[in-house]
Amino acid sequence: MATAQAQSGQLRKSISLFGVFAIALGTTISSGFFLLPGIAFAQAGPAILVSYLIAGIVVLPPLLCKSELATAMPRAGGVYFYIDRAFGPLAGTIAGLGTWISLTLKTSFALVGSGYYIGLFLPDPPVMLIAIGLAVLFGVVNLLGVGKATKMQSLLVIAVLAVLGWFVAWGGVQIDPGHFSGFFHKGGDVVVSMVGVVLISYMGLTKVASVAEEVRNPERSIPLGIILALITAVLVYMTGLTVMIGVIPADELAASYTPAALAAEFFAGRGGMIAISIAAIASFLSVANAGILSASRYPLAMGRDHIFPSVFRQLGRFGTPLPAIALTVGLIVFEIVTLDLLIIAKYAGTLKLLLFGALSLAVIVMRESRLASYDPGFKVPFYPWVPLLGAVLCLAAMVMLGWAPILFSIGLVAAAILWFRLYAADRITRYGAINHVFARLGENRFDPLDTELRGIIKEKGLRAADPFDETIAQAHVIEAKAGDNFTDLAQQAAERLSIETGRSADHFNHGFLEGTQVGATPVTGGVALPHLRLEGLGRSHLVLVRCQRVLEIAIGSSIPGSETKRQVHALFFMASPESDPAQHLRLLASLAGAVEHDGFMDRWLGAESPADLKQALLRSDHSLTLALDPRANSGGWIGQTIASLGLADGILVALVYRGHERIIPTGRTVLQAGDRVIMIGEQNDINFLRNNLGLESGSDL
Repeated sequence: MATAQAQSGQLRKSISLFGVFAIALGTTISSGFFLLPGIAFAQAGPAILVSYLIAGIVVLPPLLCKSELATAMPRAGGVYFYIDRAFGPLAGTIAGLGTWISLTLKTSFALVGSGYYIGLFLPDPPVMLIAIGLAVLFGVVNLLGVGKATKMQSLLVIAVLAVLGWFVAWGGVQIDPGHFSGFFHKGGDVVVSMVGVVLISYMGLTKVASVAEEVRNPERSIPLGIILALITAVLVYMTGLTVMIGVIPADELAASYTPAALAAEFFAGRGGMIAISIAAIASFLSVANAGILSASRYPLAMGRDHIFPSVFRQLGRFGTPLPAIALTVGLIVFEIVTLDLLIIAKYAGTLKLLLFGALSLAVIVMRESRLASYDPGFKVPFYPWVPLLGAVLCLAAMVMLGWAPILFSIGLVAAAILWFRLYAADRITRYGAINHVFARLGENRFDPLDTELRGIIKEKGLRAADPFDETIAQAHVIEAKAGDNFTDLAQQAAERLSIETGRSADHFNHGFLEGTQVGATPVTGGVALPHLRLEGLGRSHLVLVRCQRVLEIAIGSSIPGSETKRQVHALFFMASPESDPAQHLRLLASLAGAVEHDGFMDRWLGAESPADLKQALLRSDHSLTLALDPRANSGGWIGQTIASLGLADGILVALVYRGHERIIPTGRTVLQAGDRVIMIGEQNDINFLRNNLGLESGSDL
């Protein structure tokens, strides 16, 4: 399995909701808690609490924006991928390099912090050598697989939170209120200017988007995990910093690189110092682990898109991006050796603010592109005000950091542009979603982006509320006759849909024929899927056509030079409401996915009844087709109304076939011997019903 995935470049989906929370929080509660408070206190005094709180507010809108983009496009590369697809590959190159470097700076900061805390237990600690050794160690851990990395991450986070709970509870009762006198004595401007510096404390919250491709159920896990981690982080920072300021004398706190350990020593002695130092080391190690995990996905994503050399898109034997991890670790080691801690914090904060602002604008571009295939599972509330607020807050915080970090960011942008022009420009034909915005002003669209997003929809699969099984169960079935051609069958399908919906058959027929003529009808696995959307439909409708003899159809016949002849054994005519294009695409993608399953065509051509045809498409864990036989356990249903069967609330009797008659059932429908009953529902309910009827799992009668 690992080898196959490595060859295909496909990353494993092995990260759960708690894994998302652990990556986000574990890379947040580290340097911002255990290392930075002393450095920041020296600059702003007790009011550094306000800087941390403002930083949390500044980061909230971009986090919401990133959650939306991550659920629409769960791909390795995070910010790079989103900005590239929104603004195009030049902006993507800038974002990719910027995010990669900002993540390595954050990781370097944490590794140096771990060196200081480990140094508390050594007589003459080689802080830099410790940091470099840990960078190499966690590079190796990440090479072994993301599952191992996130499992370690979860354990580290649980341990750290337990110790921090003790730290706040014990230290909180020993706070000296006098330590907070002269709260703003350093000046309000200094407090605001420190927002960009302490922003590094929240940078870990965004790292999980770079591994979104490896998250199970990303539409729920990513936004929920990030928001839970943000709430937890703010609570930990506010309470923990209050303890540090309240128990440590000001001059000692300002000079300390290990403020949490110093505070614990003040209120709990040597034992307390050891306990919090161990927690700090565990936290820093979690940052190094998740930092390398996240940062290495940027060279991987840029290698896939030909912005970096192709070697960086290669996966090793464990299904992890070996060259990308090696390059990332090398850059981290270089930063550890050459940069000062405060410089690292300022540069990382400036880059992240620049990218956060661009990320907020990317949501606006993707929404305004009106791409039906842009299908986020989570949407930013109060659009467009939240994204606009995020961009404004990030710009304001950048300005307050001073000119040196801004000049560093400008230099990085210039370097990225130069790299793009000299290396990547001739290798890329991709544009961004912003071209779809321009399309509304008469410019060209970029259809390959729509194609890519449709592919992502197919990979993400259905949402819980999507009526996939219901649409199939209630579909009409047509057996193609000798001599029928595509036009004949499209007309027959249109007439069936006209009877069911009350709409003119011409509406359906014209849409199916036009879509096929312009090349918009997908063909896969011997099945063509003509489809359309119409205003006024209440739900999706489907007509299944079986062709025992091969049927040849012409795709793209109205476009000179683009016509292709395709041979099929099935036609799936689907019509959906105009109001929900994303659901239409999800249903269409899931139909295509069902067709591609092994053995589908054999089951399709060998089906003896319309119910059997549908069973070839229905998801076996969400459906059951039952033939009522007086000699079987199902015989007890004969003569019963559907309402009297006592079925679970999660099961719907979607259709009954009585001979060649197709019956849409109600609770009063009386079942008869020989009926074939198609039921759909939740997996647990379907399995329970199978067990009650004495059926094997996944089997039908």
